[in-house]
Amino acid sequence: MDLGLNGKVALVSGGSAGIGLAIARDLVREGATVSIAGRDPARLAKARDGLRAELGADVGIRTLDIRDTEAARAWVEDTAAEHGAVHIAVTNAGGPPAGPTSAFGPDDYRAAFELGMIAHIALAQAALPHLREAGWGRILMITSETIRDLIPKYALSGIARSGLIGYAKTLVHELGQGNITVNVLAPGYTATDALLSGLSGDAEARAAQVARVAEEAGIPLGRVARPEEVAAAGTFLLSDRASFVTGTVQVVDGGRSLGV
Repeated sequence: MDLGLNGKVALVSGGSAGIGLAIARDLVREGATVSIAGRDPARLAKARDGLRAELGADVGIRTLDIRDTEAARAWVEDTAAEHGAVHIAVTNAGGPPAGPTSAFGPDDYRAAFELGMIAHIALAQAALPHLREAGWGRILMITSETIRDLIPKYALSGIARSGLIGYAKTLVHELGQGNITVNVLAPGYTATDALLSGLSGDAEARAAQVARVAEEAGIPLGRVARPEEVAAAGTFLLSDRASFVTGTVQVVDGGRSLGV
């Protein structure tokens, strides 16, 4: 299936690993020109080299903290200058610490909002002029299922990121006539570094721990997601095939939230 992404220029923050890297890989496969950003230059280089070896394509890399709005803006502008356009912005970042609502003070909430909402909005806003100029655009914000189904032990995540729903749903009214869509991707438990780093033991023991996570979370499919499964939904939303899909929250959680 041709997703209509050949020749598009895409930015993927948090693109050195996990869901961000999986989306970048899908975009490269579809013929897009991709630049990924993240905080760790070694991980970025590893991701770039891996994509080059696997797909024979050169991916741009940029070391930055997405919370640095000026650095993020410079990344957008430099990419547009190098490739002549920007069509796609995937805003993705790590999550705040786990814990119940009352465990955190004002500074913790402020930091969570900076990472989980403001940084996403700033990157999207920086890309908007280029999407408008191109006459075709996609904004995809990677969040968490906690924005739709609040999980007490992930209070900061749900509270800070849920504002992106309002941002997306109001922005679509400004952009609809410009052939630009805005959507939110809300993954559930996924086998990313964030989840796997807390495991211990040999491969069999780690697999048992992952299975226990899925069981305790009550995931009907009986397992956690693979990054590429989440990415598949995201890549569709970025594609020309999803030209009439905007303002939505796409939950990818194996049925855990049983949301509509």
